[in-house]
Amino acid sequence: MIEKKPLNEPLLPPGVDDTSSPDPQVVKARALADPRALRRRIIFLSLPIFGENLLEMSLDIVNTILVAALGAAALAGAGAAIQIMQIVLSALAGLSTGGSILVAHAVGADNPAEGTRLARQALMWSFIIFTPMAVMGVILAPGLAGIFGLPPDATAMTASYLSVSLGAVPVLAMLMMSSGVLRGAGDARTPMYVTIGANVVNMTLAFVLIHGHWGAPELGVTGAAIASAISRTLALVVLVWLMARGRAGVSLSRPVGTILVSWKPRWDAAKAVLHLGLPAAGEQLVISTAWLVFTMVVSRLGTASMAAQRVQMSVQGLVFLPALALMIATTTLVGQALGAGRPALARQVAGRTERWAFGVAVMLGVLVAIFAKPLVHVFTTDPVVVDIAVRTLPVMMLAQPFWAFTIQNSGALRAMRAPMSPLIVEAISNWTVVVIAWIIVSAGGGLTAAWFSFVIMAAPTSLAMMWRKRVEAQRLAV
Repeated sequence: MIEKKPLNEPLLPPGVDDTSSPDPQVVKARALADPRALRRRIIFLSLPIFGENLLEMSLDIVNTILVAALGAAALAGAGAAIQIMQIVLSALAGLSTGGSILVAHAVGADNPAEGTRLARQALMWSFIIFTPMAVMGVILAPGLAGIFGLPPDATAMTASYLSVSLGAVPVLAMLMMSSGVLRGAGDARTPMYVTIGANVVNMTLAFVLIHGHWGAPELGVTGAAIASAISRTLALVVLVWLMARGRAGVSLSRPVGTILVSWKPRWDAAKAVLHLGLPAAGEQLVISTAWLVFTMVVSRLGTASMAAQRVQMSVQGLVFLPALALMIATTTLVGQALGAGRPALARQVAGRTERWAFGVAVMLGVLVAIFAKPLVHVFTTDPVVVDIAVRTLPVMMLAQPFWAFTIQNSGALRAMRAPMSPLIVEAISNWTVVVIAWIIVSAGGGLTAAWFSFVIMAAPTSLAMMWRKRVEAQRLAV
């Protein structure tokens, strides 16, 4: 899952002491001391985040459902390609966090010209950095497709999907950076609305291009990738057009010096974005790469197990969304409380979101276990794939409450300015899972048995993250 890191820095520039008005962070923290106000604030922060993440995830889910009608080989091939693209998305999300924070600094300091300059630089460097990477990705797509060891027909579909998707990486990078810039400027609704439009376009094009409706060519798995690329390109055009018109105070058309100077690439801006974005990208890359290797281990079990894994990942992603939204709210509110010197309130926020995330995960896990078969039938009716997925989903759900609890502590650690702790804990946990899964599969275990590797590590990971949070809390007297 793609994570967004909110700004926890003071709004005023260093050395500026505004004594003419109350500190807005203190005012907000005092208001949140009321339990009802705190509850409302958590909900109002979490729901839009949940909606945006759900919309973004639904794009791949729709493609998965439409591709599933082509058979298990197509589902396995598309699933492998999507797994690789999720790693790319993780890296882009981390880098977009850097642009978002920099623009938020400028907007908070009431410096729209600097915000505009940073927005231009972020978009420009996204294009400069990722265009050559896209060319390399297209060239390497067949080799990447072969790492899963799928049958030739499924491997060919993976390569086709990757060629289109990796070729569109510059568009995807600029799209995520544009959304991050607007969120940094305080506008989280516009990216959500644009995502809604992109999903409508994607669903329509995928339906037409995958199966060849309305006179269009029948492109199969490649059609799904083309639909995603076109819908995201249109979304980027809309966001850039809105920013050119001054959306959220960021105007790409506002003059800042001469046109040459204002659009000239500046290495200092690139370094600033990378300095803030790389730590977040590193954590997501570690997690996503471990998931990719787990999928490679699972691919040894055959096409049906690989197809079932793709279905399960779609279900798991949906179940995980509430915890992810609460985690981002945790980071925001704990950061505000600490910035206002209210450690007791920070503890109250963290404790409440931990309980909510754990409880929601338990409830959703029970529902998924009970209704596993109808859920799987939404994606595929292949009897072999359905049988494997229905047996494995309840096992997967055993880990969900612990994962939900873990990421709440992870969010609190980021608010405490300790981002390396989540990275280290997640790296150790996820790669231990990969080793256990490899041992299980090598010993003759199937997909259901392999998923017990996550269940084994879920509780220890949760305890380790909670321990790191307590250590940092003691250091900060939280």
